[in-house]
Amino acid sequence: MPDIGIAEYPSSMKLHAEAEIRENVGKVVLDRIIAGLTKPAGSPSVATGVGKPEKIVLKGTFDEVNSFFFERGWTDGLAIAPPTVEKVEEYLRYTDRSPDEGIAILAQANLRATPRNIAVNAIMAGCRAEFMPLLIAAVEAIEDPEFSLINLGSTGCKTPWLLVNGPIVKQLGIEYGIGLRSRGPNPAIGRALGLILNNIAGFRAGETLMGTWGYYLPFVLAEDEDACDAIGWEPYHVEHGFSRGASTVTARATVYWGGQGTPGDPLGPSAESLPESILKVACRHQQRNTLTELSLHQGRRNQVAVLITPPTAKVLANAGYSKRDVAEYLWQNTRANVAEENWLMAAHYGRYHTIHDMVEDGTLPKWFDVGPQETIPMFASAHLLDVVVCGDAYRDKIMSLWSNYFKPATREIRLPVGWSELLKEAKR
Repeated sequence: MPDIGIAEYPSSMKLHAEAEIRENVGKVVLDRIIAGLTKPAGSPSVATGVGKPEKIVLKGTFDEVNSFFFERGWTDGLAIAPPTVEKVEEYLRYTDRSPDEGIAILAQANLRATPRNIAVNAIMAGCRAEFMPLLIAAVEAIEDPEFSLINLGSTGCKTPWLLVNGPIVKQLGIEYGIGLRSRGPNPAIGRALGLILNNIAGFRAGETLMGTWGYYLPFVLAEDEDACDAIGWEPYHVEHGFSRGASTVTARATVYWGGQGTPGDPLGPSAESLPESILKVACRHQQRNTLTELSLHQGRRNQVAVLITPPTAKVLANAGYSKRDVAEYLWQNTRANVAEENWLMAAHYGRYHTIHDMVEDGTLPKWFDVGPQETIPMFASAHLLDVVVCGDAYRDKIMSLWSNYFKPATREIRLPVGWSELLKEAKR
């Protein structure tokens, strides 16, 4: 609604005293409400209505296309590959779905995602045609109500990302080793997801994406399933009920990227065993990367992906730990002080918001209701934590990707008839 009247409160209400709030509402906001209700609306600044999906919007040079798309907010600020009619038709060969079939309705714009407009965004991002089945499944995943896409606009700068599992990882050459986020086709897939969110879901930085300091591009990781097999750990998708031969994509989100934990040197002065040292470092890292007043307040609407490099996972597996054992350990031993959390939540939400209140309203389990000097886990359940094996096969790293508001959503990737021949054709 480009011509809707807006009555905006000046500055941040949470930083104003009550008297200042009253003055601003009475002298500023009220006048703006009256003006918005009584003055004629201006002309819409953008075109309204829905055109034909196959319509050619511009004929021009590469630079003219890029300027045209940029000025309309259809890009992420970087140069795009022009989505020509011929290119779109080529990409549509990699799905059996009808070009204008509804795949999903994406909040917040509530526009319909179809193979055709998914292809357009994939082309713009520099994605190859054979990634269409993965992107279609990713769109289905982010539509899942459990993922809660509508919350992407939060001021907390939450970035969506995709985890890929199954045979399609090697078929498409998706990276799962050293530098995986930044190598091979991974960056282009992540960028395609970002453009889909921009152009179909309607999330645009500073307008509907309200992250205070902005965002980094969505990204893609794949699990090192060979490493999992070598140590007897199940890949993520098998853990979550899919067959080993299935290919899946999981939509996740994170507030953080970075701050890699490194376990202690077993030749150093510590008397701890190496597995114990690894797990303690992981707990400390999780504490640094989690805003407990948000994680506890959201109850079960949290997600944590603990990325563990293959040699680190091997040490834990050799010590008898499964993936779920690692998640349980991190949940039990990454803890918060009740009195401190009550103070943090009062500062964030108001004086009547405490651990006791959240137990009473069912957000947290009853056994979280303990004395102020006791400690409790930083998450409502161990099932909010998942372990993913990936990254440099020669390094001892751990990294935690946490976000509140969201829960993971996994979809199986549906491959078109003649997939093997299409892949051969794509490689020629």
